[in-house]
Parts: sequence; structure tokens; C-alpha cells
Amino acid sequence: MRNPTIRDVAERAKVSVKTVSRVINREASVLAATQERVLRAISDLNYQPNIAARNLRSARAHAMGLVYDNPNPYYIISAQNGVLSACREAGFGLQIHPCDSASPTLLEELLDLVRHSRLAGLVLAPPMSERPELVNALAAHDIHFVRIISAAADPQDGYPCVYVDDRDAAYDITKHLIQLGHQRIGFIWGGTSHRSSSERYLGYESALKDYGLPLDRKLVIPGDYSFDDGFRGARKLLALRDRPTAIFGSNDEIAAGVLAAAKSSGMEVPFELSIAGFEDSPFSRQSWPALTTANQATEDIARQAALLLLANLQVADAQTRGIKAPKNPGFSPVLVVRGSTAPARITAAAT
Repeated sequence: MRNPTIRDVAERAKVSVKTVSRVINREASVLAATQERVLRAISDLNYQPNIAARNLRSARAHAMGLVYDNPNPYYIISAQNGVLSACREAGFGLQIHPCDSASPTLLEELLDLVRHSRLAGLVLAPPMSERPELVNALAAHDIHFVRIISAAADPQDGYPCVYVDDRDAAYDITKHLIQLGHQRIGFIWGGTSHRSSSERYLGYESALKDYGLPLDRKLVIPGDYSFDDGFRGARKLLALRDRPTAIFGSNDEIAAGVLAAAKSSGMEVPFELSIAGFEDSPFSRQSWPALTTANQATEDIARQAALLLLANLQVADAQTRGIKAPKNPGFSPVLVVRGSTAPARITAAAT
């Protein structure tokens, strides 16, 4: 059987092909009853618009790009799924574009991507989204974009974003460990190019301060968002004479590396060492014991970024009607307590 065409939809809904096209393009000029009839015909026939052909026929672009540079495959898959779900609902195509965020030609690369692929706009994932010079340059070239950024509040810098309060969630994780009786808590950084890592460190530091615990620089280890850096960082911390009783990894991959290092040293988790991660990726659920973490809802965050881009594109198309741009949405990751954390063991010296 052949795939249904736009003409099949028009015949079933008893409207013109042009009217079907207007409904697909979400033009406001179509009567509600007519729009409902067309949408019902599209659903009944399971009609899928040809995005490439549609872009060629139209002066408007009907596709967006997702730009990322992240070593975590679970983050990438979740972000792709979130943006894709919004694109499908809007009849948009999606171009996935991995890149090197440190490339000196990144701006030219993104401008070529938008022009050659006829993209309506970009969803920028960290760390590109957190580079002010890149964001300013894209805006100067009239490129529509939405950023996913780590921030405690809406930066209100004039550029659209979805912001994630990593700092508050990291505070909650550290507070959880402190309330379990841990006073020496190690921290392993993620990549310094990602603002999320510094925000999570600030949450850790703030919780220690609020609970009157000293910040021991020997317990803070540099690293990247990877299993290997978690393993290496944990080995350094566990080799200390006065080693930590808990370790907070900046993401779940790091925390899984910490868990592997602890087990290779013959330590029993969580009774000899409590471990916490961040993001609630499959790493946290597949580890044994399962990792205490913060649920970041990456798929929902990416979906909201795509929806915000679509909304802002509509505003740009209808500026003469005085439609205001929507507010930037924010997310707060939520503490998830699992088996990798437990009360600090009371030593004989303490008794």
C-alpha cells in the first residue's frame, strides 16, 4: 500500500490542499471546526508530512537542530528523545549535531548548519549554551535558539533558556549525607567547561558551611563527567590517611566509578563508604547497590527547550500582533535516596 498524501487528507476532510497545508503549518487563519476536521483526517490516515519537501516548497523552515558536546550517552539519548517528541507534535524535523565545543570555528560551523539544512532554530545543550560569546554571535546573525543551562534562577539576559537549579539539588544531596552523620565528604568535579559542575560544587560547599563543617581541599578532586575519572578520583580520596566516609560524584558515571574503586579496595558500600551521584541516569539504577542521586529529568528539560523554541518562532512570525514571548521555564532536580548511602559508621575512637 502507498503512503497517504496531502491530497488524500484534503479529500477525506473535504477541503483544499492549501487548507491542509495551513493546518500543518499551524496558521491561525483556519477556522477551528475546519482545523479539527483536517487533524482528524490526518490521524485517520496516519499521514506523515515530508519535512524535506515541505522545507523546499516553503519560505519557512520546518526543522530544528539539537547541538551538543557531551561524553554521557544517556544524557544525549534523553535529550534527543525530549526534543524529538516536541518536533513530532509540531510536524518539525530534527537535525542532530554533535560538535566540539572548544573548536575555534564553532560559530561558522553552526551558521553553516542552519543555512545548509534550512533550520528554523537551534536547541543548544551545555556547554555551548553557556558560552556568552557564542550566544551573542548567534543572536547577532539572527539565529533563533533556546539554551539549556545550569543556573539557580532565570538569568534574564534577554536570551531564551531552560534553566536547571543544580546548585540547590547538590545542596540537598550534601545535606542528606551530613544528616546521616558524615563529616568528611569527598567531592569529585565534572568537566570544568560545564557550568553544571561548578554549580554542583557550590551546592556542596554551601551545605558544608551551613552545617558548620570545614571545607577540606584535600577532599575535593578535579575530574570530568566519566566513569574513569570517578574511579581515579576515588582511589586518591581513599588513599588519604584521614579518608572520607562519603563521596559525592558530580554525576552518576563518576559515582559508578567511585563504587567500582570502593569494591576493588574491598570496602563495603554503604556501611564503610556512602556514595551519591547526580542526574538519575541508568548508571544509578543499574549499580549495586543502586545510587543515591538527583533526578534531573533530562528528557523533560530538552522537550521544554524545544517547545520554547517553537513558541518563540511563532512569536517571531506574529510580532505585529503584539504576542509576548513565553517565560523561561526552570527545573529543580529532586533528591532520590537509594541503597548507596547509610549512616556514618561510629568508630571505636569516637565512642
